[in-house]
Amino acid sequence: MKAWGYLIKLNIEYRLLKQKVSAGEDLFYKEKQLRVKESESSAVFRETPEELAERLAKYDVISFDVFDTLIFRPVSQPSDLFFFVGEELKYLDFCRIRMEMEQRARKEKYEKYGVREVTFEEIWSMMESETGITKERGMQIEWEIEKKYCFANPYMKRVVEKLRSLGKTMIITSDMYLGKDEIKKLLAHCGYGTFAHYFISCEYGKSKHDGSIYQEIKNSCKNSEKIIHIGDNKVSDKKQAEKNGIEAVWYPNVNEAGAVYRSEDMSKVGGSIYRGLVNSWLYNGMKAYSMPYEYGFIYGGIFVLGYCQWIHQYVKEHEIEKILFLSRDGDILSKVYEMLYPEEIGKWNYVYWSRIAATKMTADYFKYDYFRRFLYHKVNQGYSLKAIFQSMELEDLLYDFLQESRHKGKTENSVLDEKTAEEVKQFLQENWKDVLAHYQTQIQMGKQYFGEILRECASAAVVDIGWAGSGAVSLDYLINEVWGMQCNVTGLVAGTNTIFNQEPDASESFLYSGKLVSYAFSQQENRDIWKKHNPNRGDNLAAEMLLASPTYSFRRFNEDGTLKFAEHEIEIDAKEVQDGIIDFVKWYLMRMQKIPKISGRDAYAPLLTVLSNEEYFRNLLRTEKVQMNLE
Repeated sequence: MKAWGYLIKLNIEYRLLKQKVSAGEDLFYKEKQLRVKESESSAVFRETPEELAERLAKYDVISFDVFDTLIFRPVSQPSDLFFFVGEELKYLDFCRIRMEMEQRARKEKYEKYGVREVTFEEIWSMMESETGITKERGMQIEWEIEKKYCFANPYMKRVVEKLRSLGKTMIITSDMYLGKDEIKKLLAHCGYGTFAHYFISCEYGKSKHDGSIYQEIKNSCKNSEKIIHIGDNKVSDKKQAEKNGIEAVWYPNVNEAGAVYRSEDMSKVGGSIYRGLVNSWLYNGMKAYSMPYEYGFIYGGIFVLGYCQWIHQYVKEHEIEKILFLSRDGDILSKVYEMLYPEEIGKWNYVYWSRIAATKMTADYFKYDYFRRFLYHKVNQGYSLKAIFQSMELEDLLYDFLQESRHKGKTENSVLDEKTAEEVKQFLQENWKDVLAHYQTQIQMGKQYFGEILRECASAAVVDIGWAGSGAVSLDYLINEVWGMQCNVTGLVAGTNTIFNQEPDASESFLYSGKLVSYAFSQQENRDIWKKHNPNRGDNLAAEMLLASPTYSFRRFNEDGTLKFAEHEIEIDAKEVQDGIIDFVKWYLMRMQKIPKISGRDAYAPLLTVLSNEEYFRNLLRTEKVQMNLE
């Protein structure tokens, strides 16, 4: 019915409304409506496992569904596990063929015997006759993949443990082609131990779906015994159980619950893994998390994991000797990188650097950028002359500026407008040597700081989130042109300036030459994102908040070798965001055991759902007054 409804919808759009959008594009770019007032997990937070166990303990026999109840898979669709089987068998289009053969086997079984329940061996007999894969090898590989990737639902594991401690009788009821022996081994492998009985549809020729297997359960129990069943399917596990005289508890399917919020604009396998892992963590019912935590877990986890993986691969392929993670974006990146590649301790450093420090220390060469950032980016935004001169650390020159007759009527409280900005620029140009003298100590102390880190280092990768790559470019200039360290510097960024920037081509020559390399998007890579990412609506801010750090912004290198930081308003609970990212990475590594390649397109895709939900992002931030001009 859903398929027919969708087909009718497409015909109406194409034939009547003259819309020329393809079905695939309609699916992939469909905007998701996120929860804006509370976190996703808080909406499904339920009674504790112990409380549910106490409720179930009132019954004599407790029946459990297996898949999506006791056991989870790390994918959003059960059949997506077949992609791993196909990869192991080195067989093209295996997933689709495997599903087709299962349906064909069920159809033949129904035509011969009037039932659709098939066994694992019957499916693989059909597979063997239609493919070149032997039944024995195919069954072995598929079984090994099930054991490798299936894991216990942490919520239900505690329920079962509590019931077992109470001495309750527990049975298994499952619609599945795997037989009793396989299900028994799988549950034991996931830490559940054994159960009193296993009612498996393929062995009884009866199912939960039509309710017939519940009658089998009732027949095997004493008439006086009270039975309750718990499972994730609202029809098979609840409606049919109750229809057949067995009480039931519905445990909502985690992937169905989370599907409405998850990004679909991802590769088939990578997207399924991402959605499956996020849903199994947030929707199992164990805990309610905060919105900042979920922002990190849902949107930052895959982004940071993929970015760090890409950094590692790039550095390895290009034989780069040192990685510099720039503050503050590099804080969580360096932490995750250490988790992933602990053997590389000493090869990377978290270094203090910022746009404001770079703008001052490279003012002699990047003079245009100096005036643009300190003056023209702040025109008509309510900044006083005192605040402007303080930001440039030229407070002593403000008095001289105000004393000049041509600036008559100006005070330190005068607001910076276009005319005043031109006047300040002209004054500073006339006193340029004095301006540069204010930054000489910082330049010398910066040389000492980076000299220790880059000692005898011939190549370095400077890692930042983006966008023009000024962090890497400014450091490259200082390291090689000013400090004479002779270290080849490459800038690695997550994303670049986009079509919406006033200077979309600012760093194109660097990207063309390879001095700057982008992970997620640029004019050369993933141009669809390059055309969507809009800094004017806050997209840069949304990405930067993913890499938020509890540390303060770096301002300058002090004369005595210490570092100066500036306090800032709290935009978001950075620690919560980082906790979410770290938990996602740990969860991913635990469930997948190794990291498959995460493309920049896949890593960025979940963030697209945030960028189309302005209210979500506004509610996420503690304050909307975020200073991003020079951080």
